[in-house]
Amino acid sequence: MKLQEDVIRMIFGLKVKQLRSDKGMSLTDLATATGISVSYLNEIEKGKKHPKPSKTAVIADALGVSYDYLVSLKLNKRLQPVGELLQSNILSELPLEHFGLDMSRVLDLFATAPTKLSAFVNTLLEIARAFDLRVEQFYFSALRSYQELHDNYFDEIELEAERFSEQFQLDAEGIPSFDNLAAILLEQFNIKTQTETFSTCPELVNLRSVFIPGQDSQLLLNPALTLQQKTFALARELGFQYLQLTERPYTSTWVKVGSFEEVLNNFKASYFAGALLLNQDRLVEDVQQFFSQPRWRPELLLQLMDKYQTSPETLLQRLTSLLPRFFGIKQLFFLRFHHTPETDSFFLTKELHLSGLHNPHASFLNEHYCRRWISLTLFDKVEREAHSGETLVGIQRSSYINSENEYLVLALAQPAENRHGTISIGLLINENLRNKVNFLNDPAILTREVNETCERCPAINCLERAAPPVILEKQLWQEQVMEAIETIKRRTE
Repeated sequence: MKLQEDVIRMIFGLKVKQLRSDKGMSLTDLATATGISVSYLNEIEKGKKHPKPSKTAVIADALGVSYDYLVSLKLNKRLQPVGELLQSNILSELPLEHFGLDMSRVLDLFATAPTKLSAFVNTLLEIARAFDLRVEQFYFSALRSYQELHDNYFDEIELEAERFSEQFQLDAEGIPSFDNLAAILLEQFNIKTQTETFSTCPELVNLRSVFIPGQDSQLLLNPALTLQQKTFALARELGFQYLQLTERPYTSTWVKVGSFEEVLNNFKASYFAGALLLNQDRLVEDVQQFFSQPRWRPELLLQLMDKYQTSPETLLQRLTSLLPRFFGIKQLFFLRFHHTPETDSFFLTKELHLSGLHNPHASFLNEHYCRRWISLTLFDKVEREAHSGETLVGIQRSSYINSENEYLVLALAQPAENRHGTISIGLLINENLRNKVNFLNDPAILTREVNETCERCPAINCLERAAPPVILEKQLWQEQVMEAIETIKRRTE
């Protein structure tokens, strides 16, 4: 939002609407008194139009206030909280248009009950500050909500990936190669790919790629990346160029988040890359064959990775788009964990939940994630076999304590030099999943009771417990106190 211009329009519109309402005037009454059309006055009150000085003077006269008061940013006590919110630029950070909202509708709500709604928003901000939630975390949360609204499947990007393949005559039955994509990037978009710069800049060691725009644009790739990761980086850059996504980050991974538009466009380019590298028609057919197996066969997942020459993350991320669309499996989650062997800390670095916030999900409270999750137990095997460099596969039926929810969780792990990672996808076990996945009841699949974090878990004798159930104990104490008070009240009645 262009802060100053938009804020001036919005505050002006709010003042006109409040003054008119206070006088008991309808829009028609104000139109009659000013000679300004009802439709134009309506646009003014919604903050979409700002009248010329001559019309502003006429409106001020009709409302019984001075010209200076009407054009100032000063609001009365009732609307002051709204003005503070507008001038703080908080509302400009909300990606309202991506959720079917516009600022005028939000302003209508604020104008109707400004004190209560402003207090509510300020409360949310206080909570965010208390839990140390940064703006970028808000943007990523908004992106996850955006993905959920669309079941993480985007027809228009799928079609663009198909058009790209046809335009550049990519083999529909093959996998685009690194050399092929590098050639297209250079010949069509004048972007050269190189890896030499990373060795001269140690500050870049934790990044996967850097885009340098200019007359001779360059895509710098980290030489430590696998061939699959380098190919994905090329496909992602082609997504930015082909989809003409100009507001974008120039690094992968994130260094600094500038706006929600950057986050959204980065997602679109990455989605394009997945659609380009893993053809949906072929992959859907392969997944159908995988699910049709009467027994759990982990080698088939590895064969899929080999067939599509892809990484564990790209494969499972792609499934989060195709399973809802083509298999009706909409209640799922996707998690990426990282772990350094020297510590006992696990970091959830990426997550997605479709059709509700499923367990597990990110904890910003420094609690200990349940050590029974296959996402975490697989790390033990990764660290024992790190020297092999091979991708490891895990599967588990996770039944949540004190809940009816049970998930089939597939996990993949690939050892890395400095930090190991696991990628997992969890599918809610329901009638639809039972009909789709033939090997669901294979006795070879381990079933475990799990929870969210150790601090909230009632499994007192859990051998994997990493912390005492302090939060659960506090909740139980609160319930006992309230029950004792109710008992005393009944005795005195």
